[in-house]
Amino acid sequence: MKNNIHVVQIRSEKGAVIAAQVKGERLQPLSASLYDLALLAANEGRALRDVVEASAAGEALDYNEMIDAGRLLSPITHPDPAHLLLTGTGLTHLGSAAPRNKMHDKEGEKNSREEIITDTQRIFNWGVEGGKPVGGGPGVQPEWFYKGTGHTLRAPYQDIHMPAFALDGGEEAEMAGVYIVNAQGRVFRVGYALSNEFSDHVTEKQNYLYLAHSKLRDASIGPEIVIGELPEEVRGSVSIHRDGSIVWQHEFASGEQHMCHSIENLEHHHFKYSTFRVPGQLHVHFFGAAILSFADGVKLQDGDEMHIECDLMTKPLINRIKVMPDESVAVMAL
Repeated sequence: MKNNIHVVQIRSEKGAVIAAQVKGERLQPLSASLYDLALLAANEGRALRDVVEASAAGEALDYNEMIDAGRLLSPITHPDPAHLLLTGTGLTHLGSAAPRNKMHDKEGEKNSREEIITDTQRIFNWGVEGGKPVGGGPGVQPEWFYKGTGHTLRAPYQDIHMPAFALDGGEEAEMAGVYIVNAQGRVFRVGYALSNEFSDHVTEKQNYLYLAHSKLRDASIGPEIVIGELPEEVRGSVSIHRDGSIVWQHEFASGEQHMCHSIENLEHHHFKYSTFRVPGQLHVHFFGAAILSFADGVKLQDGDEMHIECDLMTKPLINRIKVMPDESVAVMAL
């Protein structure tokens, strides 16, 4: 949108994490990390846009050169990654129930018309009926999941690690909200990011009670955070690249026009918990996906590249899958 600004993070020549404002194919470095700038704005009651524009420092850099040099970082990070929480919601988009319902149809019960009603379909129906209450305010609560901390947030163009014990790994192209909590425990939205909420759909398909396990995987956001408003409609595409060829591609749509929950409702049901309003916390909250390569029978492999792009961002989010070696874990008594 016209008044939105785009911000990335890079590693400076001295090794510091600094934010940079996107200006076409150039990046204007800022004086501090996006976390520091956002916390300053939240604590002082200033607009983040104003803080960003007042923090320009140094000569502009070439955006593509920063990518090629491996200096582009996740668009927001926390000095202590344990205080950056990754969470999300599912069954939030119109059409998102179909692939999930297909996975979970073993647990269904029959209604009077002898149709299968799964818990997946039931929660989706609740969202359609009450996820956007008239007049705003809280509606029905969505499905919610925990995904990890900043330790598992991968930078754009960085490998996403798939553990050896995983049964599968698949992209989930979606939008995410980024939030910071100020010194008084008030929550502020930093902005929005394109994301790959990578998950293990085979583990989930075994039993929907394994959803919690299936979500404990790496994720990536970026390359940019958009500071401003999310359009009613965001359109993009996701593709899987293998050995230089595209093996799967699909368009996706997000924004409230395509959702059965309002963003306000999703935010309410996350931040109603006081444990998510601890001063200094960062949150990346995934808003849900409706399109999955897994639903089309695609099995991702080591080395596959996941490309996600949308009309809100100036660059795509690209990550390669790296299957990790088996790791022996033993618990020892003290």
